Amino acid sequence: MSYMALYRKFRPQTFDDVKGQDHIVTTLQNQIKSDRIGHAYLFTGTRGTGKTTIAKILARTINCENPVNGCPCMECQTCKSITAGNSMNVIEMDAASNNGVDSIRQIVEEVAYPPTEGKYKVYIIDEVHMLSTGAFNALLKTLEEPPSYVVFILATTEVHKIPITILSRCQRYDFHRISIDTIAARLQELMVKEGIEVEEKAIRYIAKAADGSMRDGLSLLDQCIAFYIGQTLTYDNVLKVLGAIDTEVFSRLLRNIIDGNVTSAITILEEIITQGRDLNQFVVDFTWYLRNLMLIKSSEDMEDALEMSSDNLALLKEEAKMVDTEVLMRYIQVLSALSNDIKYASQKRVLIEIALIKLCKPQMEPDISALNNRMVNLEKKVEEGVPVVMAAPQQVQTGATPSAAPVKKEPLPAAVPEEVKKIAQSWGSVMGKLPVNIKMYLKEVTTVTTNESGDLVLIFDQPEGSGRMGGDFVNRPEVLAEISAVIEQMLQKTVNIKVEINSSGVSSQNTKTDVRDFFASVGIEIEQDED
Repeated sequence: MSYMALYRKFRPQTFDDVKGQDHIVTTLQNQIKSDRIGHAYLFTGTRGTGKTTIAKILARTINCENPVNGCPCMECQTCKSITAGNSMNVIEMDAASNNGVDSIRQIVEEVAYPPTEGKYKVYIIDEVHMLSTGAFNALLKTLEEPPSYVVFILATTEVHKIPITILSRCQRYDFHRISIDTIAARLQELMVKEGIEVEEKAIRYIAKAADGSMRDGLSLLDQCIAFYIGQTLTYDNVLKVLGAIDTEVFSRLLRNIIDGNVTSAITILEEIITQGRDLNQFVVDFTWYLRNLMLIKSSEDMEDALEMSSDNLALLKEEAKMVDTEVLMRYIQVLSALSNDIKYASQKRVLIEIALIKLCKPQMEPDISALNNRMVNLEKKVEEGVPVVMAAPQQVQTGATPSAAPVKKEPLPAAVPEEVKKIAQSWGSVMGKLPVNIKMYLKEVTTVTTNESGDLVLIFDQPEGSGRMGGDFVNRPEVLAEISAVIEQMLQKTVNIKVEINSSGVSSQNTKTDVRDFFASVGIEIEQDED
């Protein structure tokens, strides 16, 4: 006997064998038990979820001579003939290849004759959305008032294409995508029957790749078994057959993207291409990987939603600490757009390289998500002690044309010592008006005071080897100019600012105004490294 594909060999024959569609199975069995069988059913849902299979089981059960608890007995002559496809009472039609008016007219003529055996004549029309408008119109009247012995079962993956006049005459059943756990359990059960050894991790990856379709899961498993015939099917073998990529590669790629390392990210892509991996699958799997990270960041109780081992979950939790949720959402948006673009693209690699550069360089994009990404990168650099100076905002001229001569400003008078002392005492107000990058370094100011010349003095305690660099950064002319501009705006007078760096190791906290005291008074603690 010739080989039979797994999805055909193990197609469910009774309702008890159906997995993942309990809401439909229970309803149909109750109808059969109570003899409340409808005249028209519409089964809708994604591919491989059991629409045609359940249609055949329903046809078999309502014609069975000895049904058992709402299931066919599989022993009577009627069950056997329907299973073998020899019954004249169950007629299957593929609307994709028989979508004209003539095909439907033939059905309309046939329904006038009762079944030669059994109780019902069942018409199963697959991919019914492919029927032409004329064919739908020809079916309409018969579908509304068929003879008592006729049952129509319409199956489709695109229910939105079916006219409302047809929908209103059918009992609609929506088939759900089957969960990864359900598919994995079924695949494992069948592998035991077949006597084939398969790693649990390999089974779960195939179940995830099936994307809710039991048939796709069986087909992928069949493909992997054929490639490694006679061997134990391992996780690595499945990745090779399906052109998929291990999560370790995604981890390395993500770290390089976070660091903005374009060269390393492109090098990893080169490795993936050299290994012959499927680029479409790479984008889908990397998006899924980022989705898992985002879910972990969003909630502590995500173990069930992620459907992965505790070891992988621990690794993901560690990785999730490296990146903000908003940044992850931007990554996913970029990759989702990429996934749509590369489906029919001839230069998939180029499109992926462009997307990786976008992920590494958020400054290339003007949207809000990219701006958030840039702010996160900026804060990270500040925390690591990398000097970052924000560009001074350009002044907008109002009421004047671009060619108009600039308005000459009158010079401000110098502040007197008493006014400078007031600025020192209200230093918190000055801090509140400064950009975040300068404010981060000003947190290292130990003391704000004045000298005999009437200068505002900022004292930084920076002992040798402490690693602090706030004073060096603030002492830059452009930074001092920005601080002076804020003070001038508050005081309407100029103030000379001096920066003093105390490297003696003895604290300077013995003068008039202590910045740390100010922050303490408003409930903010500033950590001081041990010297």
